[in-house]
Amino acid sequence: MPLTDLPLDQLRTYRAGTPEPADFDAFWAGTVAAARGAAGGGTAGYRPVEEPLLGTVEVFDVRFPGWGGQPVAAWLLLPRGAREPLPAVVQYLGYGGGRGRPLEHLVYSAAGYAHLVVDSRGQGHDTPDPDPVPGTQYVGGYMTRGIDDPEHHYYRRLMTDCVRAVDVIREHPAVDPDRVVVAGASQGGGLALAAAALAGDTVAAALVDVPFLCHYRRGAELAALGPYPELAEYLGRHKRVDPERVFTTLDYFDGVHFAPRAGAPALFSVGLMDPVCPPSTVYAAHNAYKGDREMRVWHFADHSGGGASQTEEQLRWLADRGLAP
Repeated sequence: MPLTDLPLDQLRTYRAGTPEPADFDAFWAGTVAAARGAAGGGTAGYRPVEEPLLGTVEVFDVRFPGWGGQPVAAWLLLPRGAREPLPAVVQYLGYGGGRGRPLEHLVYSAAGYAHLVVDSRGQGHDTPDPDPVPGTQYVGGYMTRGIDDPEHHYYRRLMTDCVRAVDVIREHPAVDPDRVVVAGASQGGGLALAAAALAGDTVAAALVDVPFLCHYRRGAELAALGPYPELAEYLGRHKRVDPERVFTTLDYFDGVHFAPRAGAPALFSVGLMDPVCPPSTVYAAHNAYKGDREMRVWHFADHSGGGASQTEEQLRWLADRGLAP
């Protein structure tokens, strides 16, 4: 995939220039408060799971109340015999995938962290998304579900689940509530950015890799692969739908608007040959970020970003900020 976005010197100062909804803060304050109220004081349930090859890790099958009090699945991995309380990493997942199996998620527990792997409603097998989707028929995956109205958009529910995951892990007796990190790549990176903003000072740091859900309009115009083309397909199929109405809905879920509200230190990453999340969409969020921020640039990487090398960068970066076990 050739480099088709802006040169790096322009990316470093690139801004989206997208106006945010006037009621953005009120919309999300009401949304999060309603979810916490719907939980009705309920707490997460943790069921021990015996897994092969995991003699050094304790694994729990988790259910916690998310959007509307609906149950959300997760895995909790704890390093066996570690001194508590532990710093925790809350991990959000890529587009179209669920929490998978515990064996897929061993890095953070091996490094000594409590690790909560949050299922994505409707995308994995373990967390349904029972809410109806009113309005025009959607296309593809999840981008256009409920696109007619931010009240009904899919990402309102999923992002709320992500905030509730932070609430839940801070209550676990093995976790230090002042050292909770949110993390993810692609969709998970966009969700980590949203959670860092919406959960406020309960988040100690954010790891935001090649984030999706940022600067939707540019993503729809540039991305050759992945979810953003769903928007172009939707608008191409429904020619009487006003594109401005679509992007006005998406403004409520755009990382560009979450970024100025996120104060925790953040480590971003970008692949300059990414055909899924064009680098300018990543930099648009990074450059708007309120807290201390750093970017790791992988010059010849596609959407895989820095891979394990980025993970090494993240562990060092967390240690430098006093967030190591």
